[in-house]
Amino acid sequence: MNLLDDLAWRGLLYQQTDAEGMEQLLNKEKISLYCGVDPTADSMHIGHIVPLLTLRRFQMHGHKPILLVGGATGMIGDPSGRSEERQLQTTEQIDLNVQGIKKQMEQIFDFQSENGAQMVNNRDWIGSMNVIEFLRDFGKLININYMLGKDSIASRLDTGLSFTEFAYTLIQGIDFNHLYDHFGCRVQVGGSDQWGNITTGLEVIRKTHDDNTKAYGITIPLVTKADGTKFGKSASGSIWLDAKKTSPYEFYQFWINTADSDVVKYLKIFTFLERAEIEALEVTVENEPHLRKAQITLAEEMTRLIHGQDALDQAIRISQALFSGDLKALTAEEMKDAFKDVPSVEMSKEDKTIVDFIVEAAVSPSKRQAREDVTNGAISINGEKITDVAYVVGGADRLEDEFMIMRRGKKNYKMIKFV
Repeated sequence: MNLLDDLAWRGLLYQQTDAEGMEQLLNKEKISLYCGVDPTADSMHIGHIVPLLTLRRFQMHGHKPILLVGGATGMIGDPSGRSEERQLQTTEQIDLNVQGIKKQMEQIFDFQSENGAQMVNNRDWIGSMNVIEFLRDFGKLININYMLGKDSIASRLDTGLSFTEFAYTLIQGIDFNHLYDHFGCRVQVGGSDQWGNITTGLEVIRKTHDDNTKAYGITIPLVTKADGTKFGKSASGSIWLDAKKTSPYEFYQFWINTADSDVVKYLKIFTFLERAEIEALEVTVENEPHLRKAQITLAEEMTRLIHGQDALDQAIRISQALFSGDLKALTAEEMKDAFKDVPSVEMSKEDKTIVDFIVEAAVSPSKRQAREDVTNGAISINGEKITDVAYVVGGADRLEDEFMIMRRGKKNYKMIKFV
């Protein structure tokens, strides 16, 4: 299967500026192509990576990816898909954001091979341009009516749009033109919300070169859940690529919890598994859904890609410990990570009998019930079952002298935080 057929099978082709010309180009030569990310935060989240993973597929077929981090455009703000102006960030914050995003790019792409990825920052050419150069050399190329026809601009006219964000599409057009001239870049890849910016880039290239010049644009459809709701968020918020914002365990669990109705689609979009492997997993979803083989594969592939094998191994170990109830297999840090979202209560470090302790912690509703729970073996501390009603909860039970995990029954966990 050729590259474009594979992208179509995976549902990754939404719009193309010239599908026939693009196919002829890819059949004829290996190309350079780019995708841009603005550093609006110090980490990308999983909604950002679909165009990047698509670019990685091009690299796996011998093409060269150019990864543009928008140190300049990030200072302006893309109006696409927004109903209000972005909050402008300081230069220092954007520089920190750029460094965070670069590290994540290095996890996804191959930088060492003959067609190794190349990272660029558009501040290197936009930052040195003065306002007269911008208006004279590029402002004259694009008609106001042309820009007003862009959805990203037209949708904001009623609610308000500053000249800063109005000019964003032209500045991104300058990026494509610069990469075409200096890096031989022929194609821009982006999300469906980037169609207007991509076509502006093609317009700038067309007006600054002769008629034989050919450049192309491809967009990727917006990823949604089967019920039409937004993809990429959990109960605790966005799923980030930064392990400090979303731990590898949380990242792994997000994919494990994918609905049967979505999992095959996500395997196609997010993983590099071959078609035969995905179709085999699709059969298991239909015939053995309780085994969740497709979800496990998806979680393993994505966690390994973004966080590496060691982090995947840790995520699996935490998951298995929670499933079995054997918390003793976990380190204190792993427990803290695994139970960060369970109900919690703050208590003093004063020693207490187990009965008094679990009533105060609201683990059991009364002393009578607490005694029964302890006697019946329903209470455990940090994975250790407590059956003696005279047991005193003290310093040895506090992990890092900060917290403990208490369980009542099989699934009712509570984190005790000591103050």
